[in-house]
Amino acid sequence: MKKVLFFLLLLTASKGYAQQQDSTFYLQNVVVTGTRTPKLLKDVPIQTRLITAEDIERIDATNVEDLLQQEMPGVEFSYAQNQLKHMNFCGFGGQGVLFLMDGERLAGETMDDVDFSRLEMANVDRIEIVKGAASALYGSNAGGGVINIITKDVKEPWTLNVNARFAKHEERRVGGSWGLNRKAWRNLLSVNHTFTDNFMVKNAPDPKAQVVSTVYGDCTWNVKERLTFSPTAHVKLIGRAGYFYRQVTRTFDNPERYRDYSAGLRGLWDMTGQDHLELSYSFDQYDKSDYHRITKIDVRDYSNVQNIFRGVYHHSWDGGDILTIGADFMHDYLMNKNLGRKNINQDSFDAYAQYDWMASERWEVVGALRYDYFSDKKDSRLSPKLSARYQPLENMNVRFGYGMGFRAPALKEKYYNFDMVGIWIIQGNEQLKSEVSHNFQASADYTRGQYNFTASVYYNDVRNKIATGVPHYLPTDYKQLYLDYVNFENYAVWGGEATVQARWSNGLSARMSYAYTDERLPKNKEGQAVNNQYIPARRHSLMVRVDWSKQFSQNYGLSLSLNGRFLSGVENVEFVDYYDISKGTNKVEYPAYTLWKLSAAQRFGKAWKLTVAVDNLLNYKPKYYYFNCPLTDGANLMVGLSIDLNRLR
Repeated sequence: MKKVLFFLLLLTASKGYAQQQDSTFYLQNVVVTGTRTPKLLKDVPIQTRLITAEDIERIDATNVEDLLQQEMPGVEFSYAQNQLKHMNFCGFGGQGVLFLMDGERLAGETMDDVDFSRLEMANVDRIEIVKGAASALYGSNAGGGVINIITKDVKEPWTLNVNARFAKHEERRVGGSWGLNRKAWRNLLSVNHTFTDNFMVKNAPDPKAQVVSTVYGDCTWNVKERLTFSPTAHVKLIGRAGYFYRQVTRTFDNPERYRDYSAGLRGLWDMTGQDHLELSYSFDQYDKSDYHRITKIDVRDYSNVQNIFRGVYHHSWDGGDILTIGADFMHDYLMNKNLGRKNINQDSFDAYAQYDWMASERWEVVGALRYDYFSDKKDSRLSPKLSARYQPLENMNVRFGYGMGFRAPALKEKYYNFDMVGIWIIQGNEQLKSEVSHNFQASADYTRGQYNFTASVYYNDVRNKIATGVPHYLPTDYKQLYLDYVNFENYAVWGGEATVQARWSNGLSARMSYAYTDERLPKNKEGQAVNNQYIPARRHSLMVRVDWSKQFSQNYGLSLSLNGRFLSGVENVEFVDYYDISKGTNKVEYPAYTLWKLSAAQRFGKAWKLTVAVDNLLNYKPKYYYFNCPLTDGANLMVGLSIDLNRLR
């Protein structure tokens, strides 16, 4: 397989080089908003990774988890004991990476991470990923980076799409969207449904730690509506509403249910050619409940509600300098049966300023400062950020910067009191301090015709890392184990990433990305290293993607895509039996593994698209299904069909 891929790349590269035209790479003309101000990707002063709608379509990802695992080296998802998902993002857990949907925060969490299944990829225009501390602009939880999912806008007079995909384990994905564009009005309505059945996996004998025997599927519904009204060329109002539902059946009598209700209103006003104002309100409510089939009663045991008000003002000068001033107010409500106080309210306020200075034709410097205040415990934080971009050559950019990140203790981490099915009681800590990180990074990218090269290095030094400690008995209670949230003094992660990608005029494109991640784990009072993630980061990861597309005639086109990822092995110390920790711990070796996906998409006319894909092409199956391994039972054939009814003749 490696020889075939190498030969294919070499052959097409030589052909593409001979047929080079003066075409430019997509980063030359794509606008991103990672600094809260629109800029061309090639000119943004902070290194920003862009995943386009074209990338999403080729991968045919259902949600953000599917996408990131196939597009981002250094990203891996693991599972808690009940198979709730946890993300490791270059050494940062999901708690330290801020997910946004069209710039708005998300309420709720599952095992300290957002519910990744609600972040579906239908009607997504692009995803902007900013690695490193971005707290100066986005506040708490942005110490490891920001992932902003931006949905599509309606450009045609009307659109109507229906689509479906089927795979093994009764997996199905069915969806549709309807859009209208009428002068001052535009709307986009989407409805999507997914289902995957539970299935069994087989482990080899004598595992060293607890393993998974049943992989739980789920059933989801996701409905979104966005309405845009532009009464004048300078004013735009955007209203949105959404509903999300997910059910997981771990036990037939009591399936778990997760729901989200979201709404918002956003106003954009181009006051002058140089002055812009944005005002917005966002509502998000995420609930968890247990449904009792016998009594037909749905018992809600968790609810997180966020009400956010935001104002942002931009002023630009003729020379390219931009001043940004903003403020947010959030009322955060948490109800959880496992909280000592049942329900808690917290208000938070922030104000920030950023100045983007075009020092010369080759130098750009951006400085930002943010102040955050949290009413619970009257906690406050000042976060600076400084970035610079230097352009030594016309098609080359060098970026470097420093940013302070922070994560305020979540209400759950301060007030939790939860009996984890008899294993131990997870206990909050009201004395937790804010987690503070210092992030240093440097990167360079170079583009020449169809070729683009990018390299980056980073170092994160984290103080007061928030995590769970070592299980212990209270002095007055020698029968019950407790697991407290604590602050670890030091944690550090450093690494780098290198990417080479190309597009040739013969319809072929390729990308190869490598990421290196190294962690310095915190230590407990006994001097033992403590892994504060559910999984440690794998040091080496490699992503390869080769795409080929050709339009044979007006009515037929074909696209082929081959995606592969390799992750190196890693070791982790885990309890032999979570229900009886007297059995002690074992060092578990997670082997290196590689997963490949081959897909073919055929386009018939302008309306029909048939996709056939084989995921896990090499039929990889783990020997032991520990929590840190892909929960796959072999190759998976997927067949999908999409119809744009508005393009039917």
